[in-house]
Amino acid sequence: MRRLLAALFVIASLAGCASTWVVDSNVRSFSKLDAVPAGTTYRFERLPSQQVAEPQQSQLEGMAGAALARVGLQRDDDRAVYSAQVTARVAATLSPWADPWLYGPGWGPGWGPGYGYGYYGPRYGRGWYGGGWYGGGWYGAPFYTPAANPWYEREVGLVLRDLKSGQVVYETRARNDGPYSSSGVILAVMFDAALQGFPNPPPGERRVDIPLQPRP
Repeated sequence: MRRLLAALFVIASLAGCASTWVVDSNVRSFSKLDAVPAGTTYRFERLPSQQVAEPQQSQLEGMAGAALARVGLQRDDDRAVYSAQVTARVAATLSPWADPWLYGPGWGPGWGPGYGYGYYGPRYGRGWYGGGWYGGGWYGAPFYTPAANPWYEREVGLVLRDLKSGQVVYETRARNDGPYSSSGVILAVMFDAALQGFPNPPPGERRVDIPLQPRP
């Protein structure tokens, strides 16, 4: 009965968003900027682990670059004012709607093998940054996911650094979880969510909903 109710809940949720699909992200940003003139320039910088993570890192930078352009920043590697460093993580885990007793002792209370749900902070009982952040690429550490109950946890981050002073002037991260596997679409939208309010974002953690149509 528990499995039947969970399945009906998921089916009803999916049916309700058949025409409009909303990517809901929890976002937290920190800024030392008062104003940024439109057309201010930046260049991407990579950690050593990211330098060997082609083509994933280039894809990430393309997503982040589109989001940065929408808030008025322009990429110019030769005349950059800021450097931009982007990170992301995608991990598969057990669906919260799955029957925990179906998957044996390793999938009891807590819905995961020890650390499956501690990544994303207050919602799951840890600090916002938690464990499991991966700087290189955007695949992260894969968990075992039963095919009938897919669930994906995603997180993106972006740091802007003033190239003259070397100081970080903007830091933002967004996280999302859900049953959809279209990471390319979702991560791109999450960068838009992460930059909402730039350069003067509201304090604290906030939810940012961005509708898409049609759902992937």
